[in-house]
Amino acid sequence: MPATDLSELATQAYVYGFPLVFDLEQVHRYVLTGAGGNPPAPFNTFSHARTLAGPKDTFVSINNDTVYSLASIDLSVGPVLLTVPDSAGRYYVLQFVDAWTNNFAYVGKRATGTAAGTFLLVEDGWEGDVAEAAPGATVIHFPTRIASIVGRWACDGVDDLPAVHALQDAMTLEPLLQMLTPPSGLEWPEWHHSEALQFWERYRMWSQEFLPAERDLALQDSFAPLGLTGDTHVTELGDDVIAALEEGYAAGRALLQQILHSGSSPVVNNWSLTYHVFDYNLDFFEVGALDDPKWKLAEATRIPERAAAALAGLWGNHAYEAAYAMVYLDADGDALDGTTTYRLQLSPPPPVDAFWSLTMYSQPDFFLIENPIDRYSIGDRTPGIIRDAEGGVTITISAERPTDATEAANWLPAPAGPFRPILRLYSPAASVVDGGYEIPAITKA
Repeated sequence: MPATDLSELATQAYVYGFPLVFDLEQVHRYVLTGAGGNPPAPFNTFSHARTLAGPKDTFVSINNDTVYSLASIDLSVGPVLLTVPDSAGRYYVLQFVDAWTNNFAYVGKRATGTAAGTFLLVEDGWEGDVAEAAPGATVIHFPTRIASIVGRWACDGVDDLPAVHALQDAMTLEPLLQMLTPPSGLEWPEWHHSEALQFWERYRMWSQEFLPAERDLALQDSFAPLGLTGDTHVTELGDDVIAALEEGYAAGRALLQQILHSGSSPVVNNWSLTYHVFDYNLDFFEVGALDDPKWKLAEATRIPERAAAALAGLWGNHAYEAAYAMVYLDADGDALDGTTTYRLQLSPPPPVDAFWSLTMYSQPDFFLIENPIDRYSIGDRTPGIIRDAEGGVTITISAERPTDATEAANWLPAPAGPFRPILRLYSPAASVVDGGYEIPAITKA
């Protein structure tokens, strides 16, 4: 194959394989070092954050609504029994994400209710007797041996943390076989070569160990001319192939940025409605995951959208669980900046079955911002907010604290420079996604 064709094939392979590599690198990270408020935890063990995120949690667009519980699952030990407590109506969600970043199951208030429950986690194809192994448990089949559980617990502030901690601690993960050998984990070789070849070697190993959906096998096999479907270490491939892999890696990264910023999500009143960016799973639907055409991307766009979603919002929920909208411009089309005072009139309030919030982020890093009242988001659960007759809220957004009492109660502090808020709608009503509810533009005061 000519060198140019090899480079183009490597570019295609990068976009295809990026979600797998990026996801499993984060799995490895959480097992060994943890991240932010979540300490490291071995496979098949929960890592619990104990506080809501703040400015010291320097992660892109982290939420300030929920406390995280994360677990990296490895079913090489056999079936694992998950137990969840009765949350007494509190919103929570356990999102199940396979190695290719498919959201394939949900447990929580929307999906399974808030009563106590048991769930048997098994590899796809498991043929055991559920009644014998775990009487009364709901079976969840995993598309890949390793997957992640991303848990989020609604929390109404510092005083509510002890109740959240009790719920977190009541969750358990228990391998049924109690094997003496530890989980197989991830093959993670020491590395002394280029960043590009490191990516390709991880892709080569992991794409063969964690097979994709059947529909993607032919595409994956098409990368054979690059040496990515065999047993040969990438550093031992021919010079022409190594050169193509290096070029394809650079071109793939550039293409992924282009996809990310192409603006494929609809824009209404300058809000980018990212409601369908996680709809690339077409094959795996366990408890809580909706097998519905309106939550499935077209085949032609699925692979690039999956890569962009992993880069910009790894482990994000389907919009039927939590919908996200972000904005950079006000009603006049001017960039949002804290030197100006703005208002967002959410009246009537966003229709949700759980709750909604507006969170402030700095630019260009999209971190939470220190402010004099330690308020990083505002929403329907914010203590002391003042509502209008319809139950709506008019939010004042500015760097300077308002002098008017009502505006001060409904103030979302902004930085002195550019900013970008995100509106999160947890368990949104159908009218959010179908366009019946329209988020108003942010206006200058």
